[in-house]
Amino acid sequence: MRVSLWRRTPWGQASTGQWRYALRNALAMCLSLWLAFVLQLDSPYWAMTSAAVVSFPTVGGVISKSLGRVLGSLTGALAAVVIAGLGLSDPWLFSVLIALWLGFCTYASNHYQNNVSYAFALAGYTAAIIAFGCVNVDDPQHIFDIAQARVSEVITGILCGAFMMMLLPSAGDGETLLGSLRTTQSRLLEHAQLLWQQQAGVEVRHAHQGLISQILTMNVLRIQAMWSHHRFRRHNRLFNYLLHRQLRMIGLISGVRRLLHNWESPPPELDELLAALPKALADPGCDKLRIARLLAPLARSGDYRARTFWQRLRQFCWCYLEAQRWLDRLAGAQQEDLPMRWPAPPRLRSLAMHTDSYEAAYNGGRTALCVLLGCIFWFQTQWGSGSSALTLLSISCVLYSAVPAPLKSVTTMLQAIVLLSLGCFLVKFGLMIRLEALWPFLILLLPTLLTMQLLKQQRPASAALWGQLIVLLGSFLAITNPPSYDYQDYINGSLGQMLGVMVAGLGFQILRPSSDRRKSRRLIRRLRRDFMDQLMPSPRQSEHEFESRVYHAVSQLSQGKDQLARLWVLRWGVVLLNCSHIAWQLRQWRGKDPALYLVRDGCLRCLKGILTEGGVQHDSLGLTLAELRRIEQGLALHREPAARELAGQVWRLESALSQLLQALPETSDAP
Repeated sequence: MRVSLWRRTPWGQASTGQWRYALRNALAMCLSLWLAFVLQLDSPYWAMTSAAVVSFPTVGGVISKSLGRVLGSLTGALAAVVIAGLGLSDPWLFSVLIALWLGFCTYASNHYQNNVSYAFALAGYTAAIIAFGCVNVDDPQHIFDIAQARVSEVITGILCGAFMMMLLPSAGDGETLLGSLRTTQSRLLEHAQLLWQQQAGVEVRHAHQGLISQILTMNVLRIQAMWSHHRFRRHNRLFNYLLHRQLRMIGLISGVRRLLHNWESPPPELDELLAALPKALADPGCDKLRIARLLAPLARSGDYRARTFWQRLRQFCWCYLEAQRWLDRLAGAQQEDLPMRWPAPPRLRSLAMHTDSYEAAYNGGRTALCVLLGCIFWFQTQWGSGSSALTLLSISCVLYSAVPAPLKSVTTMLQAIVLLSLGCFLVKFGLMIRLEALWPFLILLLPTLLTMQLLKQQRPASAALWGQLIVLLGSFLAITNPPSYDYQDYINGSLGQMLGVMVAGLGFQILRPSSDRRKSRRLIRRLRRDFMDQLMPSPRQSEHEFESRVYHAVSQLSQGKDQLARLWVLRWGVVLLNCSHIAWQLRQWRGKDPALYLVRDGCLRCLKGILTEGGVQHDSLGLTLAELRRIEQGLALHREPAARELAGQVWRLESALSQLLQALPETSDAP
């Protein structure tokens, strides 16, 4: 009976990894609080909050997030000193400056990705926390001392988090990345089998988008692995190359699917070949010779379509085997000097990210307007808890401006504030006021934090709420040196924080983020603009850069609820990506007959005539497809082998463009 009850508790349900994570973070928060008291810092709870924020499961995540937090805190503190110093005697100037700074930080946080985004967000609300707390201070030196103390407390928390990560390390980022790369290799084969069976429906689209999102997420793991160990830093170029290869395989899989849809009379043995190919690639002993024997019937065919289809299948297989060979080398490398003898992979730029500058500017403007109106109300009413309200308003506007559902995130924070206001009131004025030393409080705090960390991992549905409770716990306990217990300040401050979050939610409700449909239109328009650059003789973006940008745009709506918008972004991305690959191969094509070069240039001009930045030219689409079929049939009868190769490229182009017939004539941006 006792064993059964123990198994039902969070402690009994926790695994070894969950215990390690919870114990590491709980000890880091308690250690940072104790060290801040030893160093006689003014607000030790800031160190505790900082240790909670950098509680990441992996070493690389802790290091990269800590660097972003240090830089963001330093920048925000410097901005707070400047803004508060300039606005000492002019509240209107202070309001305008802090609103502009928070708006700029929101824009920059939305414009950039990963740690840079986090640093800008932190610079914004760190400046708000310091500046709003210094409104009644009239000595510039005192403002500087407060900012210096806040930064010292933040760094103390970060160092404690890093120290506990050294004592209780978790799974390495590199091992996690290698495991994810191998899992993606297996999923690519399953995805190829699914698409080549010519199945259709929502499940296929979700599988396609999910695989794209998984590969793009591994780019974050790559960055964290680079920070975790010098061995993975040395392999960073290889990891980046593998991610590009896996994205290319997704394009090859969808390209083969388009050819299957547009092949009127494929060979009868093709279905058997497409079923056997993924199984052969899944065999650890598979090599190019085995794949070449499977593809030999297509290679010997005199039909230019079969030849082109064979080339696409072979390119996919070679790409898969190459990536698998690199992964096997990484897994088998046990000696430090072994990787140095490997041939270096091609150098490619990091995965390109698409940034919606319009949405970032809109979010920055919303933050600036909300903060400015809040400051005006505060100064006009002389509200005593205005600083607490404006601080939480700023944090909510900056942090949740880029999330898919900001109202849900604001509601979660409001729930956390209400729960902490009630719970911490009882703890602070019922227990802490009776304690005369820090160590009894730490003895009670450690199991509480440990339990909260375990519940955060074991309750995925409420993980965000538990995370908010852990991060905000120190702020509501407000453990200062010396301690301060004021009922009125606590209640007014809690009410102010609730109202600040509620006003942020009202701002998100009035100035709502763009709908999925509007975002999809902007994404499609941006992709078409980038595609027009791909048709130039010397494109600014390489083939790999455009490919990663397309896939990143497709993943932007992966959590959207508008299925039609997601469908059109995916459809446009696939069409433009296939046409881009064809354009690059047409430029690389070589033949002996000068007349064939005129045909090739005419095909490229067809793309410019159909696909423009404004959308599809429906009047000329049907005529162009008919002209491409005529060119294809004429080239198929040409004596020169290069002409038949060009006929295959024209067939691929026709297959890619035929998908645009599903576009709606009444709008260029469908949906």
